[in-house]
Amino acid sequence: MDKVCVLRLGHRPFRDKRVTTHVGLAARAFGADGMYLAAVDPSIAASILDVAARWGGSFFIEDGVSWKRCIRAWKEKGGTVVHLTMYGLPMREVIDRIRSSEKLLVVVGAEKVPGEIYGLADYNISVTTQPHSEVSGVAVFLDHLFDGAELDRTYPNAELKIDPSPHGKRTVP
Repeated sequence: MDKVCVLRLGHRPFRDKRVTTHVGLAARAFGADGMYLAAVDPSIAASILDVAARWGGSFFIEDGVSWKRCIRAWKEKGGTVVHLTMYGLPMREVIDRIRSSEKLLVVVGAEKVPGEIYGLADYNISVTTQPHSEVSGVAVFLDHLFDGAELDRTYPNAELKIDPSPHGKRTVP
């Protein structure tokens, strides 16, 4: 897979800052290349980019995107769109087909997702058929997509790295 990005829908700046930030951080940590935010919130972008600068890698974030234009442009360039929803097909039934995609856009919502998304997506995927957060949905989906390989990923140009320890916290500059 050449590229995996996340599109966050429905961000409400005064209510969803923390969750949207965590969607971006989970996407980065679990192997995505970047995130599109269908809202204008430069503080979210700055926060996630600060983490990426200190912890390494080349994760990008673009805010203020039109979700319709983003999805249509992605598909026009031959990409696949996966919408994470508890109403979709069970993830384990279709994950192998999704892995064959070269470019993948993973769409997650906040508030009620516009019905049009279900028709625009190539796959409507259910990580589980129970309510849970979009942060957990992104993390579990990406983990299955990459077969856990992202857990051993290294990030170039990192200023900070964890030195695994059975007790305490150690970072290596």
